[in-house]
Amino acid sequence: MKKRTKILASVILAFFATLHAAAALAGQVVTGEDRAWAKKAVSEEKTLGAAEAKNTVAVLYFRNGTGQPALDPLQKGIALMLVTDLSQVPDLQVVERVKLQSLAEELGLGASGLVDPGTAPRVGKILQARWIVVGDIAKGSGVTLAVQETVVDVPSTGTIGQPASQGDLDQIFRIEKDLLFETIKLLKVEVTPEVRKRLEKPCSKNPAALLALSRGVDESDRGNYAKAADLYESALKEDPGVCLAGENLEELFARGLVPRRKPRAAGTLEVLQGLKDATSLTNRITTKEQVRTIVNPAGNIPSNPDINVTFP
Repeated sequence: MKKRTKILASVILAFFATLHAAAALAGQVVTGEDRAWAKKAVSEEKTLGAAEAKNTVAVLYFRNGTGQPALDPLQKGIALMLVTDLSQVPDLQVVERVKLQSLAEELGLGASGLVDPGTAPRVGKILQARWIVVGDIAKGSGVTLAVQETVVDVPSTGTIGQPASQGDLDQIFRIEKDLLFETIKLLKVEVTPEVRKRLEKPCSKNPAALLALSRGVDESDRGNYAKAADLYESALKEDPGVCLAGENLEELFARGLVPRRKPRAAGTLEVLQGLKDATSLTNRITTKEQVRTIVNPAGNIPSNPDINVTFP
């Protein structure tokens, strides 16, 4: 009986370790494997043909043309939200953000360089995407933000549409949804009422939480993992329901990039199982695989009064 108990305990521990590793494998941290892929992809660029998966879309970072450095986090933040939402559309395959980031590093491109008209189609081809989404953030007329997308057909390099939306910073979640549904329409993808209802749920209605999340991803890309963890925790304090922040923080812990700040609460096994079920564990894009991301609804939490974006 004792022997059977020990065996069962070993199996449980092994299962837990597997889930723990799985939660870490799919997320926002750019790994050595991602960078090796980017190096190989660039070296083989001349031999690449058209994308094998005809329904693959890549969302590039947006360019901040407002003149307000405080809005720089939105360059990756808007793209991150779009990737998260588009990944829930069954008929689309979405290029993982870490692939884009590792490729940007390999090519020596910043967020603005990715949006350059001469660069974006090249990036789309290397990523083996049928479509790429690029965008600009500008000062709106009477409002803080005017955001415009350009959806490009990679094989022809032609533009198939330019969705746009504008509003103040506290409406950024609504701006992203406007762009999302216009993009889906341009790609001629039908979504069921159930999928549409899920897509309508915002990552967060709290701009402070969204900015902290976006800054956390950027700090993680720079290798500043402790700072990224602080920002993810700040995002969760602003809005406990903000998408991705909890999963990204757990990934940093699970990879051993930052020390765990507190003992795991009861039920962590279920949390990790949920992460495993809700994320993609592959670095390859095929017609059978989907990039899946958790999106949680956010409550109506007041905006952070310390955020004040002004224009000269």
